Amino acid sequence: MRETLARLVDQTALRMDGKDGILFLRRGRLESRITYSSLRQASDRVAGGLVEMGLKKGDRVVLLMPKSLEQAVIHLGIQKVGAISVILNPGFKRDEIEYFIKDSDACLIIVGRKEEAVIRSIDEKRLILPISTDAPFVVEKLFPGISPFFPDPDGNPDDPAVLIYTSGTTGQPKGAILTQQNLIQDARNIIQIWQIAGEDVLCHALPLFHVHGLCFALHTALIAGSKIVMCDEFSSDTVIDILSSQEGELACTMFMGVPTMYLRMIEKLEAAQRDFGHIRLFTSGSAPLLPKDFERIQKIFGKEPVEREGMSETGMNFSNPIHGMKKPGSIGIPLPHVEVRMINPETYQDVEMGQVGEIWLKGPNVTPGYWRKPRETEAAFIDGWFRTGDLGRTDGDGYYYITDRLKDIIISGGENISPKEIEVVINHHEKVLESCVVGIPDERWGEKVVAAVIPKPGATLTEKEMKDHCKMHLLDWKCPKEIMFLKELPRNRMGKVLKEEVIKLFIIA
Repeated sequence: MRETLARLVDQTALRMDGKDGILFLRRGRLESRITYSSLRQASDRVAGGLVEMGLKKGDRVVLLMPKSLEQAVIHLGIQKVGAISVILNPGFKRDEIEYFIKDSDACLIIVGRKEEAVIRSIDEKRLILPISTDAPFVVEKLFPGISPFFPDPDGNPDDPAVLIYTSGTTGQPKGAILTQQNLIQDARNIIQIWQIAGEDVLCHALPLFHVHGLCFALHTALIAGSKIVMCDEFSSDTVIDILSSQEGELACTMFMGVPTMYLRMIEKLEAAQRDFGHIRLFTSGSAPLLPKDFERIQKIFGKEPVEREGMSETGMNFSNPIHGMKKPGSIGIPLPHVEVRMINPETYQDVEMGQVGEIWLKGPNVTPGYWRKPRETEAAFIDGWFRTGDLGRTDGDGYYYITDRLKDIIISGGENISPKEIEVVINHHEKVLESCVVGIPDERWGEKVVAAVIPKPGATLTEKEMKDHCKMHLLDWKCPKEIMFLKELPRNRMGKVLKEEVIKLFIIA
């Protein structure tokens, strides 16, 4: 029998039986729990209900709902049918949601009650299933009257399992295909390098619509048989209380976070110290840590954070070791079965150690491509190697460092933001002639989004007017934090906008 994510989680569930699988906290209070055996039965019920609705292997299912036990169980049920989970941020604007639904060609949209109206305004013809997540979890409310059963379709390692939408420099987000093999290899790599076991308890405060929260955290913990203490959202006070609990059912051994989470907690902890000596593993990713922040985390939490690197298209690729030398600013060393090349992006030749090159990857963790985007897929691969778009270098110890990006993606608070997407929104304003969106360094967020805007001749624009326009069409974290009005953009002789010069304008200002 070929391995799939669902089969591996079920095997763990049979082994763990009545052990707690997920404890769900809403606004800091324990609301619901589910054991491993109940998790298996609940996901079987969901799978059976989805089959009754006509869902088949390979169909795409959009999940647009708040983080909840229901969301996790439904995702596993989708996997048992052999369908493809498309988990979206419920905070997306209407236009964004419409694009994702159409691009994925979803057969079914499962929504929270609050999101239902938005979906029905977009497309009433598609099959829509509203699920309430506002009350404590009750498995019988999921597909009542359905007898739990596991359809267990013929699995193949190359079967698409998840679509993770990633921002692209073209302005059109791309759905990175993650196969069963990708998900399994990713989880096994993380279990191995971080030595995750059934005795571990993970504090899960990440969203499930990201590869970080879904794959690195949820999938990994469930396959390892760890207990998950799942928060409905990140709250500094809640997570600090959980991580400082040394006894009881909420006592954890691991925390996976992003730099902004640590910085928010440090702001509170510098005034009131807590003991975190029982936590064996603090990890940080999605954005680089500044060396000074690495030291602050070490001082406040009592352990060096384990920095790692991953992408929507590949899962996790690098990590500092949990034992041994951790280098601030380094993404660490390659994970098992991950092949790496450092390539001169102009000559396509390998560079020497210490020289800057583009990071190319190959391995069972790497996506086969982008959903229904053959041109983008072809551009992303050369001779089977995936071009990350990241520039980096290695040192004499074999540690890797990301130094810059070929792509213009802005990373703010761990979120990938497409400048082009924002420029399209800004340029749509009737008073705007042109714009250029860039990221500038920010101590709190890593980078912050800023925009240089060229008004149409004779038009008068204010910063407030422009920001209000952006907020109507974009998530808050995508909206420019600063806007500068210029008469013209700096360009080279070929007419290309010099983004480096635009960045300088904001830094100098």
